[in-house]
Amino acid sequence: MRKWKAITAAALSAAMVLGLSACGSAGSSSDNVLNLYIWTEYVPDSVIEAFEKETGIKVNSSTFSTNEDMLAKVKSESEGAFDIVQPSDYMVKQMADQGMLEELKQDELTNLGNIGSQYLNTEYDPGNKYSVPYQGGVAAIAVNTSKITGSITSYADLFDEKYKQQMVVLDDYRAIIGVAARSIGLSMNETDPDKLAQVKTQLLKLKNNIKLYDSDSPKSALISGDCTLGIIWSAEIALAMQENPDIKIVFPSEGAYKFMDNFCIPKGAKHYENAMKFINFMLKAESAEMVMKEYPYLNPNATAVAAMGEDYVNNQARNVPSDVISKGEFVKNLDTDTLAVYDQMWTELKQ
Repeated sequence: MRKWKAITAAALSAAMVLGLSACGSAGSSSDNVLNLYIWTEYVPDSVIEAFEKETGIKVNSSTFSTNEDMLAKVKSESEGAFDIVQPSDYMVKQMADQGMLEELKQDELTNLGNIGSQYLNTEYDPGNKYSVPYQGGVAAIAVNTSKITGSITSYADLFDEKYKQQMVVLDDYRAIIGVAARSIGLSMNETDPDKLAQVKTQLLKLKNNIKLYDSDSPKSALISGDCTLGIIWSAEIALAMQENPDIKIVFPSEGAYKFMDNFCIPKGAKHYENAMKFINFMLKAESAEMVMKEYPYLNPNATAVAAMGEDYVNNQARNVPSDVISKGEFVKNLDTDTLAVYDQMWTELKQ
């Protein structure tokens, strides 16, 4: 699950000065090993085993739950501790700006053509110099149509007081503050103090409607009927829909919070060539199909999506429509003063 960790400006500043090792060229170790640092429950064991069988490279995996945890861990470890990391969009840019990522050898990514063009050359990594997209999605609206009779088409609809104590939302401060901002026509990356004051006023209107904050398994509250509405990841809605056909997905008319997780090689990786082989392996249509069968996130591998058949292609919770993606907004890195304002808003919401 994609999660932000809300932290104070002081804590953020402290994190920024953790031991970033001196930049250097990628390691040339020929050891038949690959050390992954990836999101929890996100890369199927079956795919890793297939890579090991094909290449003879032994894969060691460790996991993280937030981008901020990953960043702090990479900084605190000695350079070369990991060969591949899996940052989200905004974190790719942050790590690249800090000199923490190796450039990718584009000529070795022979399967990159499988990726849909709309997922390449992004604002957070022009030219895919440092990253290759893996999986993504949006923060969509889940509606239990057997309980909710009114029409819901937007984030703004969820602020109606008639939905008191009916919602499960992501325990994710940038996502939920972003929803509040989008619902009044502002950017989820807003920095203007006057506009942030408007966002705060709107955000606090949502307080009484929220019954549960959950980024780990928000589908559970929907499936059980404990909550009738949700602002959660599209993949979680897809899983909830499998268990309860009354649950439907709504993409907000304002444009959704979108994310894309990526494969990157950290600076000084000891097994750079092995990492390149793994990334190229994950770009194979067959590998992406194995991933999609286990984890219903948006997959940018257009070749694999087409091979999944009409049931998959037409399932909008699993295969988020391209117009939803193009209309959505990525989270961006913000300055420490602005993050402190966001943190304070989040604290007040959850009090």
